[in-house]
Parts: sequence; C-alpha cells; structure tokens
Amino acid sequence: MKTVLVIAAHPDDEVLGCGGTMARHVQEGDVVYSVILAEGITSRDKKRNRDIHAEEFDILYNAAKNANDILGVQHIKLFDFPDNRMDSLDRLDIVKVVEELINDIKPNVIYTHHIGDVNIDHRRIHEAVVTAVRPIPGNHYVDEVLYFETASSTEWMTPESAPAFKPNWYINIEQTLELKLKSLEAYEYEMREWPHARSIKALEYLAKWRGANIGVEAAEAFMLGRKIIK
Repeated sequence: MKTVLVIAAHPDDEVLGCGGTMARHVQEGDVVYSVILAEGITSRDKKRNRDIHAEEFDILYNAAKNANDILGVQHIKLFDFPDNRMDSLDRLDIVKVVEELINDIKPNVIYTHHIGDVNIDHRRIHEAVVTAVRPIPGNHYVDEVLYFETASSTEWMTPESAPAFKPNWYINIEQTLELKLKSLEAYEYEMREWPHARSIKALEYLAKWRGANIGVEAAEAFMLGRKIIK
C-alpha cells in the first residue's frame, strides 16, 4: 500500500491533472491525500477581496469535496493562498507549508504541476515541491515525484518560454476515466463549453489521445521528476 500526495494549485487542477490516476490508486488500496493550496476565486477581481466572495467559496469548496468523493479520495485539505497571485508571496512561505505536509503525511508518491505552464501559481507550487522533496539524508519518505499537465494552462505555454511538457510516464486509466469525467462535472463552476481546452469533451479526448500514445484506451501522462529505488 502506498501513500499518495497530490499537491495542486486550484480546485479542479487535481482532477484535470491526475483524477483518473487518483481513482486508480484508491481502487488499488492506496491512501490518497488531495491538497489544494490557492483559493481559486479572487483572481477575477482587480484587487483581492475575500469578503465579497463568501458564497462562491462555499460553492467551490463543496464542489472540491464532492469531486474528490467521486474519485474515492477521503483526505482533502484546502488552503487559502491568493489565487493567481502566489508570486506575491515569499517562496519560502510556500515551501514551509509543503514541507509540513510532507512531514505529516509521509507520502511515497507526490503528483504536482509541471513547471512549463502559463499559470504563475502552478509554477510556484512546482518550485516549492521540488525544494521540499530535496533528498536530505534520513528524510526519504518520497520515492517518486511526478509532474502532470493541466489542461488550459500547460499547453498554452508558448515554445521556448519555459521547458516543454514532454511526458515519459503514463498511467492507464481505462477503468477510471468515467470517474474522472464525472468528478469534473462536479466542478461545473470551473468547467467550460467545448471547444475550450477545459471542457469535459476536451478532457475525454486528451485521455484517449494519451492512451493512444501507449496503445491503450485512456491514460494520463506525466513527467518523472525523481524516482528512488531502495
């Protein structure tokens, strides 16, 4: 049995990036923790003001819990970092939160964002995770670090602006694709209509394309950050 930690920026990123894989881990008896660091609402305002969005926060946070329930994830934690403004924070403050999560949960596997992404929160979280999982002697909980693609963010990064997402690790989600799509439906507030990249149809096509990359019906693609074989 593995302990799996998914660290995502905003509610829905965890499902977009690895929802099928999360459901597969649950079905295989692994313990999955879903952590969302940014609040996901206030970037729509010129100036951050949480007070005017109380009802929206309730809707979004309930959607996050429902979406993770559909995948079978029993452990979900939501933080309150500013949405699309995480570059305004000291990077060390983000690292400290991630380090504390790792020390508390002691995961064997971590899934998080790829660095080559237009969303600043995704990039800051990637950097924080890479820092937090540095292999200090005597602190080897994490054997595996994998970076996922986030539809409507990763593929929008222009060539040469950042390292490209070039998957070298695939997980078959033939048996859990429907759970992923149903989980995304719980995020109705965040999803868009086809042909937007963050639509249910687009995510289904992406899963089938990633599956076709490796000769199966559906898959999720990742880049391997580190693998420690003990």
